[in-house]
Amino acid sequence: MNELEGRTALISGAASGIGRASALLFARHGASVAVADFNPAAGPAVAAQIESEGGRAIFVPVDVSRAAECRQAVEQTVTAFGRLDILFNNAGIIHRATVIDESEEEWDRVISVNLKSVFLLSKYAIPVMAVGGGGTIINTGSGWGLVGGRKAASYCASKGAVVLLTKAMALDHASQNIRVNCICPGDTDTPMLRHEAEQLGRPMDTFLAEAAQRPLGRIGTPEDMARAALFLASQASSFVTGTTLVVDGGGLAG
Repeated sequence: MNELEGRTALISGAASGIGRASALLFARHGASVAVADFNPAAGPAVAAQIESEGGRAIFVPVDVSRAAECRQAVEQTVTAFGRLDILFNNAGIIHRATVIDESEEEWDRVISVNLKSVFLLSKYAIPVMAVGGGGTIINTGSGWGLVGGRKAASYCASKGAVVLLTKAMALDHASQNIRVNCICPGDTDTPMLRHEAEQLGRPMDTFLAEAAQRPLGRIGTPEDMARAALFLASQASSFVTGTTLVVDGGGLAG
């Protein structure tokens, strides 16, 4: 049960959805967790829940699109726990629009949160990991980082870039004993998925029913994705780097 005993994880977007589920799961498997998020209410609640269960956690407020705040998030994690072994670049947003309908500001925001954040947090985490003897980085991509989707131009662009950035980083940092992998979730029951229905003006029940139309007959749960992330964070995947793990109930299989 303690695959991550003695290790420290920094998880972005950890106040809700996949990030929250991963923070709780990683802590239950022995990790000390830095709960990094922009939400000043929900983030501390996640850290408090971890501590109430006997784990170790801190809340790290961060705007992942800003270099200084990403550097500070890494520094706060190391100050609190003395090391950094796992970085889960999970923060993400979506804006459902074509390139015609999307403003430059909307485009920039999606790219900054979904892609630039991976660059920034990794930039400051990797030197710390290298000094500590290595580590593992997990990036959240998407099924729409592998195939296109309608009315999601900036999201698809950002997630496709995350997939290839993962591979590039895996090559660059393997000699430092740092593994870099990517999970690509299918539709997952998170606040972001429900926000998509609102953006598209779709009835929630209809939208979720359509999202469940995949071989396993359901949408994913945050816990499904957290378990995939745990595999990539643990020594069970010690010979895995540069890979993209699709976790989508078979949605892309056909």
